[in-house]
Amino acid sequence: MKIEEIEKISESFESKEPQEVLRWAIDYFKPKIALACSFGLEDVVIVDMISKIDPDTRIFYIDTDLLFKETYDVIERIKKRYGIKPVSYKSEMSLEEQEKIYGKNLWGRDPNLCCGIRKVEPLKEALSGLDAWITGIRREQSETRKNVRVVEWDELHGLVKINPLVNWTLGDTFRYVLQNDVPYNILHDKNYPSVGCYPCTRPVMPGEDQRSGRWSGFGKTECGLHVKTDHQEKI
Repeated sequence: MKIEEIEKISESFESKEPQEVLRWAIDYFKPKIALACSFGLEDVVIVDMISKIDPDTRIFYIDTDLLFKETYDVIERIKKRYGIKPVSYKSEMSLEEQEKIYGKNLWGRDPNLCCGIRKVEPLKEALSGLDAWITGIRREQSETRKNVRVVEWDELHGLVKINPLVNWTLGDTFRYVLQNDVPYNILHDKNYPSVGCYPCTRPVMPGEDQRSGRWSGFGKTECGLHVKTDHQEKI
């Protein structure tokens, strides 16, 4: 698929519902398409939508070994509710090995490097062999995401990226969850609009950016899955 074609398709989906975007993407790319699921609010919405469109669509997640207990809990609830078996990808380096090489609490000194090891490298394996991937990112979440397209060419990973919820607000997302009784991470009820690893995530205060609770104090709001960081030079 050429870049020009992707841009035209994306433009045509700007006013469409996320389900229409997902139906097209799954029909066009299956079986070489997958949802990258963090089990955050947006991603459980997409899981619910996919379950009604094509429940056999591949779903995977990155397990950093540093997720909140509440995240592991919602993973099990989602599995049970939808009867799915999402594939887990992990770093080849255990936390113990990481500490031996880089010292204790790498995330507190060089979060880009830690994300590179525990998230970005496993993602490369997860995306291997795919032509497209689905994400739950929204334009409203942060400055780094305000120009995201519904369908776009992902230069970072060399495949098509589908973002069906780009035009939704946090309110839209929560409304869908409640109306469709979708299991979700209870941390979202405790001022965590974005949930990552427990050492690097805090509640968001009123008036703050929705992703300001991630890597607080480092001027960092992206792990490297969607925006390139400098981790590649350090691993």
